[in-house]
Amino acid sequence: MSEAPLVSVVTATYNMGRYVGAAVESVLAQSHPRMEAVVVDDGSTDDTAAALARFADDPRVKVIRQENAGQTVAKNRGLHEARGEFVGFCDADDLWLPRKVERQLPLFDDAGRVAVVYGRFEVIDAEGRFLRAPRFPAHAGRITEPLLADNFVHFPTALARRDVLLEKGGFDESLTMGIDYDLWLRVSVDHDFAFLDEILVRYRVWEGQMSRRMGERFDNAFRLMTAFLERHPDSVSPAGQRAAWAHTHVSRALWHLEEGRRREAWRDFRSALARRPWDRRLWRGLLGLAGPVRSRT
Repeated sequence: MSEAPLVSVVTATYNMGRYVGAAVESVLAQSHPRMEAVVVDDGSTDDTAAALARFADDPRVKVIRQENAGQTVAKNRGLHEARGEFVGFCDADDLWLPRKVERQLPLFDDAGRVAVVYGRFEVIDAEGRFLRAPRFPAHAGRITEPLLADNFVHFPTALARRDVLLEKGGFDESLTMGIDYDLWLRVSVDHDFAFLDEILVRYRVWEGQMSRRMGERFDNAFRLMTAFLERHPDSVSPAGQRAAWAHTHVSRALWHLEEGRRREAWRDFRSALARRPWDRRLWRGLLGLAGPVRSRT
């Protein structure tokens, strides 16, 4: 009998027949031997079933088909079906690099303090062409305060202790986006995070991608930040809370500005001013507000 998987990788997919096979292959190609791929087909109507048929005889792959319920429900289903001590999430259009798991596992401490290990990623387009490898601030240890200001724990790079995610209740199914941000905040209250300064994932960007629905993304961010602080009011200092609200308002203001919506941008800049008037990013944004209109329409 083969060993039980140490690491489970959940792929929730909906009408991603074009990409999902390659995503699963990238999981099976991991250099670490004790892997399983849990694929939750969330009611796909395209050729997803055919794309997954090639894995039918592979004992490392478990395919679950359900009626369409949304990505949050599908990811929770995969989390509960997983058998590994550690779990990661490879979206159906992303690719894991071969040594990802091998490089991350040693960063988990024996005492169980580290619950999540995350890293860097590179961006590819719809055809798999390399675009860039973004650099972003990274933090380790107890990261709640900087995390509230900005979600730097990129979801596809993260590997987590499965029991901790289950203990925290998994993903919040009332949210449609930002579900990883919400979960990482809840985990960060009483667990450490570790950062591996290596590229671990190829993150695909293409037209129609969910992460491009920026308005909905910001709405969810404000909602989950409010809910988190109501539940954990002492987890972030007052100064940290002001910085987080200012950062999020400035981010939405800059998006409004790019779309040519000056009135909405000014509303968010004003909210940021009230919380952190000396913020450099805020004043750079205000200079943009004073410049010529840059509508993308």
